[in-house]
This record gives sequence, structure tokens and C-alpha cells, in this order.
Amino acid sequence: MRLSTETLDRLPADVVRPAYDRAAVRPGVVHLGIGAFHRAHQAAYLEAALNSGDLRWGIVGVSLRSAGVRDQMVPQHGLYTMLVRNGSAEQAQLIGAVQTVLVAPEDPAAVVAAIASPDTHLVTLTITEKGYKLDRATGGLLAEDADVAHDMASLAAPRTAPGFIVAGLAARRAAGLAPLTVISCDNLPHNGALLRDAVLAMAAAHDESLVAWIAAACAFPATMIDRIVPATTDADIAALAERLGVEDRAMVKTEPFTQWVVEDRFAGERPNLAAFGVQLTDRVAPWEDAKLRLLNGAHSGIAYLGGLAGDAFVHEFVSRPAGRRFVEALWDEAQVTLDPPAGLDIPAYRAELMARFANPSLQHRTRQIAMDGSQKLPQRLLAGIAERRAKGLPVAALALAVAAWMRWQAGVTDAGESFAVDDPLAASLGAAHAAAATPAERVAALLDVLGVALDDEAKAAIAVRLDTIERSGARAAVEAL
Repeated sequence: MRLSTETLDRLPADVVRPAYDRAAVRPGVVHLGIGAFHRAHQAAYLEAALNSGDLRWGIVGVSLRSAGVRDQMVPQHGLYTMLVRNGSAEQAQLIGAVQTVLVAPEDPAAVVAAIASPDTHLVTLTITEKGYKLDRATGGLLAEDADVAHDMASLAAPRTAPGFIVAGLAARRAAGLAPLTVISCDNLPHNGALLRDAVLAMAAAHDESLVAWIAAACAFPATMIDRIVPATTDADIAALAERLGVEDRAMVKTEPFTQWVVEDRFAGERPNLAAFGVQLTDRVAPWEDAKLRLLNGAHSGIAYLGGLAGDAFVHEFVSRPAGRRFVEALWDEAQVTLDPPAGLDIPAYRAELMARFANPSLQHRTRQIAMDGSQKLPQRLLAGIAERRAKGLPVAALALAVAAWMRWQAGVTDAGESFAVDDPLAASLGAAHAAAATPAERVAALLDVLGVALDDEAKAAIAVRLDTIERSGARAAVEAL
């Protein structure tokens, strides 16, 4: 029996339920990329707004690729459980903010209509770094991408996030409706500006007057988001069904910590975000850099070093003294590249991060974090290396993390287990790795695929660590550091 409005009376009394009339909610938010992270993060904040009595902030979720999430959520009338786990403690909250889920390839017109609806005030996105279709070298749209080319030619049936946003905004302007605030919630530096540039570039292919309207009237605030949301497993679903008495195929699991920092720049109506814990600021970049280089940078290092060594979960890696020493060493190197904002105590933040990494109840898989590394490493690790080298500083721990990513491209663990590299550049990276004869040549070849330039000392430091991993394994390389 599935979770739904008809089975709510079967739930245990300790499950937190929506405190509002779901039938009275208006769909004020269109969210592109309705995966687990959105359901455990932005949707939880909007649920708080609804629970406060402001019923303008229901969510129309959009899957840009597959029907999987729609098929999980629609039979449950959009309801799902958010499990917050901290050690042996667990709190189950039923989230009712999602009103419907659209599958963009099946009905692109419905997505455009949702963005163009008079009820809509916000469009939010969690589409991962690769979903923005941006050329890392130029910052522009990937002109050679088939979906980008399709949308640049016609927006009759968009395929990309920028295409859907432009089509929806064009429909709003034609109908005389108010502009929108469009909020990227992905781990991209300056994500608001990047999204704005992508949208304006797409609009320029169709209507220069639309470009001027979007630039003048719409808002694209920068954001920083933080919450660890591991992938849900079949075992998680079965365990929750045992507890609830009904099956919830859309459940998410997460940690108690959550953070959302948003640039205080909106084009129209918005929830009272500050009342629900959102930090509104005029400078997101320092928060963003701290999170990318401390939390995300450490996560990437753990993912590749741990994954190569056989650690399935983050907490396994940091349970060993050498693993913790590596993370602390990486943070020592990254910290000096930061300009901490007022209100961020870096030593306290580091201690909190380590406690989060060590939480065994999250079961955060290293291979989940290892996905799409080519899209993540430039901002998480390589930018910090470049800044340290510009100051003449060594980069031993950062170099080890990058070397582990390079070894990952071979598609084999230290124990000889083969795996598929999950990355949009996997073919190019794998070919470059295979063609290079020495660690130094592999470093140069893989950085070239990324389009990243580092000085000779940085490349040599990475090559030394890569040679150690190749000869002795990732765990020995961590011990050696």
C-alpha cells in the first residue's frame, strides 16, 4: 500500500504532517530538476512557509530527463517522507509542498505553461553542474551540444533548462505578467550570474527585445546551498515501509544540518525566507567559496581516495586517523584561499563538517560523490591549487585529491575491481589517461581535457602523488601524506 492522501491515517503518530490545507495551496514555485536534494532542501524551506500559513508556495516539480521521479511521486499525490538522521536518532516529516511533477520530454508545453502561470513567482533549479550546458572555457552555452542547438533554433518544444526558462519568460511577457526571480541552487561559483548569462544567450537567439526585458526586469540571485542528501536505496524504502505501514518510493534521507544563503535580490513576491532560516546577504561568494573548497573539496578527495581504496561510505574514510589527517591537511591548504564572511567561524565550521562526515547513519556513498568529477574539480580543488601556487605555497593535500581523481579515470579500484566512470567527459578522460605513458604525461593530458592550466610545480606535485597511488594504492598514498 502506497503513501497517499488516502493512507495518511495509517501513519504513526510521531510522523510530522503538513499543518495546512493542501487543497488551498497555490503553485508559486516551478522547480527544474526535482531530485532528492531539492526534496530535502528547498522543498523543506517552502514546506515551512506553507506551515506558517502562507499558501502561495506550492511546488510544480519538473524532471528534465526521465519519468522516474514523477512515477514515484504522482501516485503518492506529491507526498513524501523526509527522514532526518543523526546517529541512532531519526525524525520523519511528511512534506506536502510538491503539488505535481511534470516530465519535460513528454510535455514541454506544460513546463512552459507552468513558468508562465500567473501563480508562479519563483523558478528554482537543481540540475547539477552539467545541466547548465555551459562551455567552461568561454562561459557561454555549448554551441555544439545537440539540445542547445535545438533550442537556439526553436523554442516550440524546449529541451534545456535555459530554453524552458526563456520560453516561459517570453510567454509571461506576451501575456503582460510580472517578471520572475530565477534561482540556481547548484554548486557553481557565481551561479546566479552564470544562469543569467545562459538565459540571456538563449534569448538572444530569438528576440533581442526579450533579452532587454529579462535583463532589466528579472532577477537571478546567487546562492549557496548545503545539506548532505545521500541516494535512497531499496533497503531504505523497505525499512521505512516497515516503520510507517505504507510504502514511500519518493522518500529522502538527510542530516540535521541545512543551510541556504541567498543574495537579497528578487524581482517580485517571495516567501519570508529569513523567518525559516535562510540567510539573505549582499555577498554570497565568500560563503560559496568556503563551502566549495572545504565541504565539497574534502568530499571529492574522500570520494576518489576512498573509492579507490574500497571505502563505500564517507564515514568509513574518516573513521581512520590517516583519513582524518588528510581531510584536515586539505582544509589547512584550502583555508588560506578563503575570505570568510562575517558570521562564519572557520574552525567551528571545520569541526562541524568533520562531525557530519563521521555520521554513519547517513550512509553517504563515495561513488555517488564521485559522479561528474570533470564538472566539479575546477571549483572544488583546482581553483584552490591555482591560488596557493600564485602565493608560492605548496599543495600536497590538494594535489593528492586531484591525483586520486586522475587515477579514477582508469576505471579500476586498487583491488582490481572495474567500474564505469560516471562523467559527461568520461570517454575523453579515459582516452587521455590510457594514451599517456607516465604519471606526468597523464597529469598534463587530463588537465588539458579540463581546459585547466597549472604551473609546473603544481603539476609535478600531482604527478608525484599519482605515481604513489599507481604504485602503492590510495590508502598508502594517504598514509604517506
